[in-house]
Amino acid sequence: MARNWWIRFSVLAVIITVALLAIVPSVTNSDPKKWVISKKVNLGLDLQGGLYMVLGIDFNKVYRDEILVSVKKAQTYLQQEALPVTLGDLDVSDPRDPKQTLIIEGDVEKTTTKLNEYFGYSMRLVGDEGNKVTYGLSRDYLREMETTAVTRSIEVIRNRIDEFGVTEPEINSQGQDRIVVQLPGVRDIDRAKDLIGRTAKLEFRFVNDQLPETQLQAWVDKAKAAGIVYEKGQRFSDYMEKLNTFLKTDLPAGFLIYFEKQTSKVTNEITLMTPYLLEAVSPLGGDALQEATVRIDQQQNRPYVAIDFKSEGAKIFEEITGKNVGRRMAIVLDGNVYSAPVIQGQISGGSAQITLGFGDYNNLLTEARDLALVLRAGALPVELEFQEQRVVGPSLGADSIERAQVAAAIGSVFVFLFTIFYYRVSGVIACVTILVNVLLGFACLVALEATLTLPGIAGIALTVGMAVDGNIIIYERIKEELNKGVPSREAVAMGFDKAFWTILDANLTTALAGLCLLNFGTGPVRGFAVTLLIGLASTVYTSYFVTKLMFDWYVSRRQTISI
Repeated sequence: MARNWWIRFSVLAVIITVALLAIVPSVTNSDPKKWVISKKVNLGLDLQGGLYMVLGIDFNKVYRDEILVSVKKAQTYLQQEALPVTLGDLDVSDPRDPKQTLIIEGDVEKTTTKLNEYFGYSMRLVGDEGNKVTYGLSRDYLREMETTAVTRSIEVIRNRIDEFGVTEPEINSQGQDRIVVQLPGVRDIDRAKDLIGRTAKLEFRFVNDQLPETQLQAWVDKAKAAGIVYEKGQRFSDYMEKLNTFLKTDLPAGFLIYFEKQTSKVTNEITLMTPYLLEAVSPLGGDALQEATVRIDQQQNRPYVAIDFKSEGAKIFEEITGKNVGRRMAIVLDGNVYSAPVIQGQISGGSAQITLGFGDYNNLLTEARDLALVLRAGALPVELEFQEQRVVGPSLGADSIERAQVAAAIGSVFVFLFTIFYYRVSGVIACVTILVNVLLGFACLVALEATLTLPGIAGIALTVGMAVDGNIIIYERIKEELNKGVPSREAVAMGFDKAFWTILDANLTTALAGLCLLNFGTGPVRGFAVTLLIGLASTVYTSYFVTKLMFDWYVSRRQTISI
């Protein structure tokens, strides 16, 4: 054999050896760390079971919260410019376009000029009556918020899932206000849902202690008499929104009612809700957070979450605690008051802590770890609603794998038998190249850490068919040359040369379709596209180069060949 043949054979031998080492952990279903290549094929949701969820975004609440924050920033800026203003009424008659009124206490023209100059992009003027001006969010800013909310939510969910330890999750947007999450292999469904859906919106709000708790309870009872009560299964944020809207005329301007909830150790249901009157706008939020860790209180032997602020957040925290010594500052997470300690003095160093109440130590430790996890991974920019949930059991996944294996085995056997019967020795060569093709495809899945799904198995089956098609094109070209009386060696060379561009063209056009599926598809469609593209690449290599290598060896040992 020529030296060139041995070089090509050596390269193929190395490739096959590496591919075999790559798929051994997956085939033997053993720990990858015991093998040279410590990776396995990741199975998708439809093969190993898990959780499928569709999350929706309530943008009406996002708009309302954003106009409050934007107007509060404007008020703070104007006060620094010696242009005092007070907050007026919030108009939510149109939930998609909430409006906030500002009462100007000084120069109206100068104040409105400053507002338009520095907040013209985010806010638009919708009403002007003397010293009362009403602002809403600008259209461009609304569109930017919608896009940013979905993008940031996907990023935060992905960060949380990465810390949760899920392999190859699928997280994609669906439309303008939905997010689809697929978590293969997840068994602790409730904990996964809690980690994903928890907003983790951390805020520090000052407590209004001028009104007695009896007055707050009287307001809550008034709302209860009107039918506004919290019911099990209801989102607590929805209940608080209805409560504060109903009591809008009773509550002091700029304040809202929040609750500190206590739950039963046995039933995990709310047993007591203590009302607090808190400032509507928080002077410091979770975006200033740098780190959140779980620590143990040695005196009371219970876990808590220690939080550290970024440098800018630490400065703000030090400033607001210094100016409000003697007041109570509530630590609010997702609308729930965790604690409301009295500020004894200015707090420097940028540290605080969130206590979790009393209960079983292990449950408190798990809650503290999950809370620290979601705080580190970042707060969701919006509140998500679980609109659809499907749990795929592992038995369904195992059944899918078994059926797919049987179907693939039967299909492959029929293809091999027909190929060998029709082309004989050349058919045996074709079958060997197909096996090499499938081997390389699985090895690429391992190397790319791609996820194998049920549609992906269909992509592999399609690859086998295309590989056979490539061999048929080559054999028919060779047969044409033999029928013309061309010697075997020259006929093989000419057959491969003439078939190459046909094979390449067929696979390239299919690859373009696969790229479109990969780019625009989601979930199962992408799984099919991944295996299809990998299979096309390995098909071009095996159908032409591997088959040619084996034919060169075959022709070198026979003077004539028959196809």
